[in-house]
Amino acid sequence: MALCERAASGSSLLWPRVLLFGDSITQFSFQPGGWGAMLADRLVRKCDVLNRGFSGYNTRWAKIILPRLISKGSSTENPVAVTVFFGANDATLKDENPKQHVPLDEYSANLRAMVQYLRSVDIPEDRVILITPPPLGEAAWEKECVLKASRSCSRLASLGSWRRRDGCKLNRLNSIVGEYANACLQVARDCGTDVLDLWTLMQKDNQDFSPYLSDGLHLSPKGNEFLFLNLWPLLDKKVSSLPWLLPYWNDVEEAKPELSLLGDGDH
Repeated sequence: MALCERAASGSSLLWPRVLLFGDSITQFSFQPGGWGAMLADRLVRKCDVLNRGFSGYNTRWAKIILPRLISKGSSTENPVAVTVFFGANDATLKDENPKQHVPLDEYSANLRAMVQYLRSVDIPEDRVILITPPPLGEAAWEKECVLKASRSCSRLASLGSWRRRDGCKLNRLNSIVGEYANACLQVARDCGTDVLDLWTLMQKDNQDFSPYLSDGLHLSPKGNEFLFLNLWPLLDKKVSSLPWLLPYWNDVEEAKPELSLLGDGDH
């Protein structure tokens, strides 16, 4: 039998998957030093880590798109773990950012609906990890809001359509973000999922959490590392039994490598 025919007759490798679902803090997590990239590195040759982060999204929109990302019979069917990481945008102040704002009660209901949907496609609660939004550095984020408003004015002026703007006010408050973090914790308790309380951990013992944030909202390199180190124990419980896929190079049969490489891959 030709080698290519023997390879075709070998058993297919079923590569497990971990799916990261969230907003910009998830979308950016595959950047150098990002927490998603750290997970992918830690899990190399055990499972794929899929980034399904959507910058600016809230739970209202996330609930709608989740069935398009995970469904029975899809390429992402039955992942070994799913992180659900929303709240930073839901918690925006309604008067300042009505498009992204989601009321607290609806935020809780949306998280519950997503956990229930995952259960309906055979992803039980013990594979799900909810992550609360991190704390907000109000002073740094206010500067970022003003800077964004200034850039917008400059762009409009260059297009000949400038009009007066008074700048962008602070559109989030850390105390409000804390309410959404607590709601996330309650959903996790009610639904039986694991949860990473990032909002509380980053402020433990009244420590200065600003080094964890790059602009008051998104994670800095130190914040990415902090998230990874605190998420890993929760995730490790779900993936620790996964084998290394395909044998170590030194264990491959030298004379007939196909004997090693066309097996079940559980090495």
